[in-house]
Amino acid sequence: MKVRDFLLERYFAKYEFTVKYLLSPSDCESMGAEELLQGSGPDILELWKGLRLSYTESRGHPMLREAIAGLSGTVPEENLVLNPEEGIFLTMNVLLDGNDHVIVLSPAYQSLYEIPKSLGCEVTRWYLKKEKGAWKLDIPFLEGALKENTRLVIVNFPHNPTGFLPTEDELSKVIEITSKRGIFLFSDEMYRGLEHDPEKRLPSVPSLYRKSAALGGLSKTYGLPGLRVGWITSTDSWLLDRIASLKDYTTICSSAPSEILAIAALRRGEELAERSRSIVRENLALARRFFLERKDRFEWFEPQGGSTAFPRLLGNQHVKDFCEKAVTEKSVMILPDTVFDVDWNHFRIGVGRENFSEALGKLAEFIG
Repeated sequence: MKVRDFLLERYFAKYEFTVKYLLSPSDCESMGAEELLQGSGPDILELWKGLRLSYTESRGHPMLREAIAGLSGTVPEENLVLNPEEGIFLTMNVLLDGNDHVIVLSPAYQSLYEIPKSLGCEVTRWYLKKEKGAWKLDIPFLEGALKENTRLVIVNFPHNPTGFLPTEDELSKVIEITSKRGIFLFSDEMYRGLEHDPEKRLPSVPSLYRKSAALGGLSKTYGLPGLRVGWITSTDSWLLDRIASLKDYTTICSSAPSEILAIAALRRGEELAERSRSIVRENLALARRFFLERKDRFEWFEPQGGSTAFPRLLGNQHVKDFCEKAVTEKSVMILPDTVFDVDWNHFRIGVGRENFSEALGKLAEFIG
């Protein structure tokens, strides 16, 4: 297979470890292994002390799969552990072939549409609409985009990069549309748990629809991207069996230390998620005030979930030039919308890091 360069990841590779201020990460503030293990319970500490660096179970440690089941409303037999990016890659390779049509909610993380393209699929980008400073789900477009060979619809809620979150009725409508045609639904739920109003948290899609799979992981809500631990949940046993078999050609199994630390994380899952939500709430208030006070320079779009927002740069300057100058003049990295394959003059900010206010201050210095 041949794929284009991953625009977002190449942008991060260029700047992430050289600039002083990151204003665009999508993950939340991380922590050290020792801090993570504290308070996780004596049984977890015993697992850690007795850890042997051997191969692990291909589908994941039983205790970890049990913890994941508690999050997703499934049972351990309905999930398997893998690297989050691997989850996208393997699921797409199991489900799709070159005669299929795929609809992808957009803007999107590039692998959600690039992997289907690399497999020869026809891909339709299903863009969020913009109405009066808010993002909207275009249900009529989805209905009109369906074809006889539509095999897969891909969604991501809370949405990266916009922070959009649909209502439960809207999600039900998407499921109704796909289920009528027997179309598979892939739900990227990496930001689930970061809803700004917890009352608006959506059920995990596999708990609502059998022909579906959900991607979850520790990188965003729990602030632990360095563990590289994610999971696929589905009530379709055939799908999970095929993903598990294909995984034999990629990672085979997960890292033994990462699995124990992941069990510790989910043992303290709600605590870690609330830690992230608290940081996001504080930073989001700063961001909202910053951009609304500069309405002559920016259009603010209020996110409803996740750890990112997607404001628009006003005026004649192209956002890519704006972002490049911010890096070179103030060592502040923000992501232009071109890394999401759109050209709307938007840029992504991340509100999950503790030094957000300092980075935002540098952006204020840059724009004058």
